Amino acid sequence: MARPLRIQHEGAFYHVTSRGNERKRIFFSKADYDRFKTYLEEAREKYAYRLHCYVLMPNHYHLLIETPGGNLSKVMHYINGSYTNYINRRKGRTGHLFQYPWGQPLT
Repeated sequence: MARPLRIQHEGAFYHVTSRGNERKRIFFSKADYDRFKTYLEEAREKYAYRLHCYVLMPNHYHLLIETPGGNLSKVMHYINGSYTNYINRRKGRTGHLFQYPWGQPLT
């Protein structure tokens, strides 16, 4: 079954959350938290989104994002994809890091 289409538009605010596969950790050290924040910044420079606040927990994260360009999918693909590749290389593993597709629009 296909995922439902995400509603995205310019200037929207989104509460984005993503949890580790099987509720397992996604951050294993301070360096991992720092690397994730680096990917947040790189995505901001590349896609010009606004990050209003964030919470990073050992097995999930929350972001409050505004997308002036209506490009949330590209932003999240960059952040989650980059971080998953980093963890997989660092831990010598393959496969999914995150349990489910990100997000929920802020209504």
